[in-house]
Amino acid sequence: MTTFTPTHDVVAEAQAAGFFPPRHTVEITDARALADRVMRLTFRDPFIASHAKPAQFVNLFTHDDFMLMPRPFGVSEVEGDEVSVIFAVIGHGTEQLAQLKAGDTVDVLGPLGRGFNLKQDANYILVGGGLGVPPLICAAQKIASLAGSVATSVIGYRDERFAEEYVSRHTDRSWSITNAEGNVVDLLNQLETSGDLDVDGLKPVILSCGPLPMMKAVAAWAAKRGIPAQLSMEQRMGCGYGTCVLCTVDTVDGRLKVCTDGPVFTREQLGWGE
Repeated sequence: MTTFTPTHDVVAEAQAAGFFPPRHTVEITDARALADRVMRLTFRDPFIASHAKPAQFVNLFTHDDFMLMPRPFGVSEVEGDEVSVIFAVIGHGTEQLAQLKAGDTVDVLGPLGRGFNLKQDANYILVGGGLGVPPLICAAQKIASLAGSVATSVIGYRDERFAEEYVSRHTDRSWSITNAEGNVVDLLNQLETSGDLDVDGLKPVILSCGPLPMMKAVAAWAAKRGIPAQLSMEQRMGCGYGTCVLCTVDTVDGRLKVCTDGPVFTREQLGWGE
């Protein structure tokens, strides 16, 4: 089976014509392990680099022609025309992607989905857990460029703090906790008591991504205090652009697609913590 993989010329032509670029081939510029079975891949793609918004994702395709469905990963960082993603190696597809190295190529489609709303000046409190951290790194990077906002990160890890280097480089203040030390709600309570979540004149807004129980607990914590919360849902996806209807989630407006209606929803949309 042969897969058609357009070049950057096709991407440029699509962009110039006002169309969303098709699946295309990009070059891997860096590949590294951050922890046991946690990888960071960086690839060069000027279109995605200039258009990706925090919490949007990209689809990466393996070189296995029998594996039709791509793997969706939240954009983690953008530097110039390079885009990074961080993912766990948990199955055959991610095992293949983990074997890529600088100089290899991979097919990509994106950016996809609806990202965080960062339009208001705020103290954005980024609450993440495990592999929910990468989209928050991208959010912190964007917030750092906004004159009227600051980013505070509150991150929970199972054991190894694999993303600290990337989180701390973009946030104004950063705290983390491991499972042995407690959970992110415990840490939020500690920081609230100490006053470390307060930034003079700025309204707090929660941005969260991670395991479902963690996000529900964070949404309840935010609701109790009247703090707005935006939650980036992690859901198994097939196509990534709304055709397969695999990634639906329950909301107060019925079942919506995480890939196109999200992945970001407010706690009010999800009916959490009300």
